[in-house]
Amino acid sequence: MKKVTWRLAMLLACVLPSAANAGEVTVAVAANFSGPMAKLAEGFSARTGHTLKLTSGATGKFYSQIVAGAPFDVLLAADDETPRRLVNEGHAVAGTRFTYAVGQLVLWSAQPGVVDEQGAVLKTARYKHLALANPKLAPYGKAALETLAAQGVREAVAGRIVTAESIAQAYQFVVSGNAEIGFVAWSQVKVPGKPVQGSYWLVPPSLHGEIRQDAVLLNRAKDSAAAQALLAYLRSAEAKALIQGYGYR
Repeated sequence: MKKVTWRLAMLLACVLPSAANAGEVTVAVAANFSGPMAKLAEGFSARTGHTLKLTSGATGKFYSQIVAGAPFDVLLAADDETPRRLVNEGHAVAGTRFTYAVGQLVLWSAQPGVVDEQGAVLKTARYKHLALANPKLAPYGKAALETLAAQGVREAVAGRIVTAESIAQAYQFVVSGNAEIGFVAWSQVKVPGKPVQGSYWLVPPSLHGEIRQDAVLLNRAKDSAAAQALLAYLRSAEAKALIQGYGYR
C-alpha cells in the first residue's frame, strides 16, 4: 500500500505544477465556443493548476487586435484561415496550429413551432427579421449567407437580415425577440444534459463551407509552459468528449 501511494505521489509531482510554477494563460475565444471553453477551463485548471483568462468575441476582430499587439497567448478561432494567416505573417508559432472543433450551423427561433426541420420558413412571410453574424468578421455569418444562396433565397430575404457584430450578438437578437429567427452556432443551442429550447433546423453541412475551428499558440507565449499545456489539454480525450457534447464534430 505504501509503495502504491509513493508511486502516485511521484506521478502527481510530474504532472501537476507546484503552486509557485502555476501560470495564467490569456485566451482569445471565438464567441461560439465561449460556453464549452468555460467548462474546459474548469477541467484544465483542476488537472494542471494553471488558470485561464478568457475573452470571447469575433475572430475577425481578434485578428486585428493580435496584429496590433493585444496580449493574448492562445487563439481559439472560429475558422482555420485566421490562425494560418497569423502563422504566415509571423504573429503565431509555426507547427502549433490544429483543428480543435468543427462547427455546425443552425437556424433557430426561441419560440417553438416557428422553424421547421427543413428550413422552409426562410421562404415564407412568417418572420420580419433574420439575424446572422457579420460575414466579414464571423465564419458562421459567412456560412449563413452561403446557406441562403444554396437555398435560393439570398436576394429575397436581404431586406430582412439583421447583421450582428458576432455570433453571440446574433444569438441575443433571437433570444430577445428583436429577430424572430437567426443563424447561430449549434453549440449555443445544444447544452449537454438539457433539452433544446424553441425550434430549429440543423443546417446540412453540404450547404456551406466546412467550419473548421483552429487553435494556435501566439508568439508572446512561445516559451509559456502553461499555454503549451492548454493546447495539449484541448487534444485530450477528456476535452474532445466535452467538445462533442456541445454538438461540434
